Formats: sequence, structure tokens, C-alpha cells
Amino acid sequence: MIKNIIFDFGDVFINLDKQATYKELAKLGVTEVSEEMMQVYYRYEMGLITTKEFVDFYHKKFNIAKKDLINAWNAILLNFPLHRLEFLKELEKSSKYRLFLLSNTNELHISWIQNDWGNNLYQEFKNCFEQFYLSHEINLRKPNENIYEFVLGENNLLASETIFIDDTKENTDIAKNMGIHVWNINPETEDVVNLLNRKEFL
Repeated sequence: MIKNIIFDFGDVFINLDKQATYKELAKLGVTEVSEEMMQVYYRYEMGLITTKEFVDFYHKKFNIAKKDLINAWNAILLNFPLHRLEFLKELEKSSKYRLFLLSNTNELHISWIQNDWGNNLYQEFKNCFEQFYLSHEINLRKPNENIYEFVLGENNLLASETIFIDDTKENTDIAKNMGIHVWNINPETEDVVNLLNRKEFL
């Protein structure tokens, strides 16, 4: 029986354009992503370097205006369909499940979301969850196994009673190997509001 639900954020609640940042960076002259760039990104996403250090790295490496870099970085972020918020609020109101958010989200992205949504909407969304885990705040990131171990252990959750919803297969594969139920959601054809129609809940 499912008692706990762990949600990803991007392409589960907020829509993403995953190619947008690459396209915007290409317009600024950054056409290839090196291993060094990926490692800096991972460190930033885990909160191991500051936003200033992250932006400075790209600014110095490519001589691009910091404002343009930040705009390109946030281009991935799109809209938040409010029917998903209504679904989440009803789920929380039912008290049938413990709800958690677990997202690889960096400081620039979460700041953009807070500004775009406004504080009231952001807090309304955040308050639906028992715990709201962002990778840069807990210094862990998916798909590393230790992030799932952290969430399970911190909240005394049993993997067999927990489902994890994420749009990235690598993330759900690791969770599945740990005994967690998973839904590798396809954002182009599926919507999180149909969660309770899945076999795990029937």
C-alpha cells in the first residue's frame, strides 16, 4: 500500500523546455558543453559553489555578460499549470498520503520561480508538502543513491510504501532498484494529476 509520495518539480509540476538553455547559450557563442562545464553545473546544483562563483565561471570562460548568462540559464523554465496545484491541494487535504518534493534545483532557478509565481503562489505550493527538498539546499542530487537514502531515512519511510514521480529515467531507475515504486512520467503525454489512476493506488 502506498503511504508516501515523492514528487520531482520540473516537468512534473512546472513545465520545462530542456533545450532552451542550450539554444540560448549557442546564441551567445557557447556551442559545446565540456566535462568541466558539467562538473561546475553539478557542483552548483548541489550547493557546493555559490551563484556568484557559478556565473563568474561562465563569464570568465566565455566573456559573456552575466545578465545574458542568467537569462539563458533560466530559459528552461516555463509555466505552472494551476490545475496541478489544485490536484496537489486536494491530495494534501485528503491526508491519505505523506507528500514530499525532491528536486535537482539550483538557486538561480528557484529564485526565478519565486519571482515569476509571486510569493503567495510559491508558498501555497510549498505548503502542500511535508518536506520540500531542493538539491542545492541539502547538498545532494539525483540520481545518486544517497539522496534517496537521505529522504527515506530522514522521514522514516519504507521504500515499499513509497512512490517516486520523476521525468528522468535515470532517476527513477535508481529509486526502483532501491525498492521504491516509481512513475517515470512522460511530460508530453502524461500529467501528474492522473497519479491516483495508476495501478499502485488501485
